[in-house]
Amino acid sequence: MKQNSSIQMFTDYEGGIPDMNIQVEGNIPIFVTRNLVMFPGILSPILVGRKPTLALVKYLEENPNAIIAVVSQKDSNVNDPNEGDIYNIGVYARFVRSFDMPGYENNNRTAILQGLGRCKIKKVTSTTPFMSGITESLPEEIDTDKDPEFTTAVEDMKLVAKEYIQESDDIPDDTQFAIDNLKNPIISVNYICSTVPFPVKDKILLLQENSIKDRLFRLMKILNREIQFQQLRQDIRSKTREDLDEQQREYFLHQQIKNIKEELGDGDSTPEKKELQEKAKTKKWSSEVAKTFQKELDRLDTLNPQSPDYSVQVNYLQTMVALPWNEYTKDDLDLKRAKRILDKDHYGMEKVKDRILEYIAVLQLRGSLKSPILCLYGPPGVGKTSLGKSIAEAMKRKYVRVSLGGLHDESEIRGHRKTYIGAMPGRIIKNIQKAGSSNPVFILDEIDKVTQNTINGDPSSALLEVLDPEQNNAFHDNYLDLDYDLSKVLFIATANDLNTIPRPLLDRMELIEVSGYITEEKIEIAKRHLVPKELENTGLDKLEDKPRFTKAALERIIENYTRESGVRQLEKQINKAMRKLALRQAMDKQLPYTKISPESLEDLLGKPPFTRDIYQGNKYAGVVTGLAWTSVGGEILFIETSLSKGKAGKLTLTGNLGDVMKESAIIALEYVKAHVESLNIDPRIFEQWNIHIHVPEGATPKDGPSAGITIATSIASALTQRKVRKNTAMTGEITLRGKVLPVGGIKEKILAAKRAGITDIVMCTENQKDIEEIPEIYRKGLEFHYVENIKQVWDFALTKEKVDHPIEFTITEENKVETKK
Repeated sequence: MKQNSSIQMFTDYEGGIPDMNIQVEGNIPIFVTRNLVMFPGILSPILVGRKPTLALVKYLEENPNAIIAVVSQKDSNVNDPNEGDIYNIGVYARFVRSFDMPGYENNNRTAILQGLGRCKIKKVTSTTPFMSGITESLPEEIDTDKDPEFTTAVEDMKLVAKEYIQESDDIPDDTQFAIDNLKNPIISVNYICSTVPFPVKDKILLLQENSIKDRLFRLMKILNREIQFQQLRQDIRSKTREDLDEQQREYFLHQQIKNIKEELGDGDSTPEKKELQEKAKTKKWSSEVAKTFQKELDRLDTLNPQSPDYSVQVNYLQTMVALPWNEYTKDDLDLKRAKRILDKDHYGMEKVKDRILEYIAVLQLRGSLKSPILCLYGPPGVGKTSLGKSIAEAMKRKYVRVSLGGLHDESEIRGHRKTYIGAMPGRIIKNIQKAGSSNPVFILDEIDKVTQNTINGDPSSALLEVLDPEQNNAFHDNYLDLDYDLSKVLFIATANDLNTIPRPLLDRMELIEVSGYITEEKIEIAKRHLVPKELENTGLDKLEDKPRFTKAALERIIENYTRESGVRQLEKQINKAMRKLALRQAMDKQLPYTKISPESLEDLLGKPPFTRDIYQGNKYAGVVTGLAWTSVGGEILFIETSLSKGKAGKLTLTGNLGDVMKESAIIALEYVKAHVESLNIDPRIFEQWNIHIHVPEGATPKDGPSAGITIATSIASALTQRKVRKNTAMTGEITLRGKVLPVGGIKEKILAAKRAGITDIVMCTENQKDIEEIPEIYRKGLEFHYVENIKQVWDFALTKEKVDHPIEFTITEENKVETKK
């Protein structure tokens, strides 16, 4: 409910004052008002719209003599107030009449209530169909007839109130007339308290005063305060109006000059407007965009060229005409040419190349097609970003790239509204404008490093519209405030880690893994791309006898001077070697050698920082070679098991192992204990001997599911003292039932095994499909043995031959386990 816009009414009730100290017992209705505080003796029209209060008005129409309590709610935004939402002080009131307000709909009525004495809400007993509760009377001190101070203060208060009303724009003029005609001082005080638009909190403080004299003096303080605020606002307005009037004067002068020029035939357009009109003639935009442009262009005539709004409007129009609306470059759909360019620029990456060629082929057959949204993910340095340039060249499209690393503001994607100071379009629209066509190859670099859920919005959520083929044909930029078609843009996102990308965003992209390069691939990349590039960068390509790397030297750099999945560090090492040669050439006028062999690398690059593990043989029981995948390629891994006397028979794990490898070791040991008969082991050995499993290089954290069968074989070898088959490595996880499970990273693992001199590899039968996908040249010299359970692993890997000086376990008559060597 709120106060009606008409003047608040009052009455003297036949020359007297309504009963200010009325007593009401029992449960009575409570009338809750919004932005209105009633005072004793005042007749108030109240606009009613809420259902509970409409029900109360209907009740009062049927029971016109009922006494109600009128209270105000604390927060005007609350639609269904309860006991905690209302002030506990109000006034008793009597219903006078109600009527429908003309021009109002939705069951709005106006109820007129007559304020009586003050009251306090002790307890709300019900809120349906309207609020009701228990109240108590709050008597007032009103014996002021013989107090000359009170009478004088009332007259002064009327003067101050009239001064406030004259300065205010929110109070009707007839309020001043009403104040002049009020004879009763108490009614005068309560009327001004009720009528003047103070905050509700101030009015509640006035109503809480038990003495009418105290209420009068508090009212005087508030009136004087508000008059001071009005004077301060007036001073501020006068200062700002002076500047505005000067601008208006200049604007009208410019308008007069413009009208004079029109009469003289000198034209009616500013240089900016003429330029924009000329550019607009060449645009291929739709009728809706053309209509919007013309509307915004016409606004220039209403703006003062010296005002900030004018430059904002010009910048917006320049952005519109700079965008390539419906302008597309013609695709080159020659598949052979595209394949040749992709193969020339990037070695390997067959999955990505095939996907691009498929897209070109379908485009060639169909004529038009929505561009796919690709996401290339893989380790750093494998060429994900540079691949975009090759794709653009292969299709003869424009190329643009935007780095999303660390992006934390949603407005960077969607732009700011042009009404803001310094507003500009988002990065998507800006780069489309930069490309000059609506179908470029658009690289969204490092999409996994976008900051999420910041105080400036969620940029990753803003990308959902960009990367959805069903939505991006009408991409909405806040600055442009028009739909722009991005469906022909070939978006290619790059990422290192998919786990940090939100699932809805990940779902919109077609994921293509770009795995790390193997040593053989790195050698080819170095020979074809890196060495010629660094020769040119260092100026050594101008020499008649150019330096060159042997294949063995390149392999040595890859194996011993870098440890990475990509080729970024390899490029740096080749550049370092070339710089050393350039220095020698500049100082000695000749190269120390033109053929760079493994032996000359230490002179150019220093001592190698890395070493590759090599196979260590099968002389020792309990030492088994495993295969591991790392972010920099495959590695061989040694699992060592040793036995030591001890009554506890405990298991010790060392080597900086993760939780998964620890669980694999526990499962492997339990499986060995459960199958001691098949290994011909006395089960009492576990009560007298401790088992220690170690993985060398303890400073390097190790984890993963690939070591299960390796650990199980290592334990079995240590307990049986049988040799492991020579030149054999294995990879695979096991279950508690002994089933061998498939693992990943097969390509990298078998190449690591090949480099280490391994000839036989044991793995799960389900991994056979991964082996068949690897080119034959990489599998040459290796024999694969597929198994389904750990017993098959032991049958193949554990020989009948005992190791030299084996530990022999015997059982004494006292039933103890003894050893002898």
